[in-house]
Amino acid sequence: MKKAALLVLIGFLLAIAAGCVVAPPRVAPPPLRTEVLSARPGLHFVWIGGSWRWNGHAYVWAAGSWVKAKPGKSWVPGHWERRGHHWVWRKGRWR
Repeated sequence: MKKAALLVLIGFLLAIAAGCVVAPPRVAPPPLRTEVLSARPGLHFVWIGGSWRWNGHAYVWAAGSWVKAKPGKSWVPGHWERRGHHWVWRKGRWR
């Protein structure tokens, strides 16, 4: 009886986890928004612009922010790229 209950519980948890998978969007993101930059918090900060994020149903805007720069590195912004019938987010990185 305990094994059957455990199998039912595992099946239930797997069904919930399967529902949490977010499919990539099939539509392109909207154009980037124009952002008003706040005052730079310090000399060694760089602005990382906002971008559209996919929440599984729609694009939502994630505002940009100031981040501490990495010495000798430059920020390469993230971007959306088309892959077949879907759009995939490529994260920004320091280079």
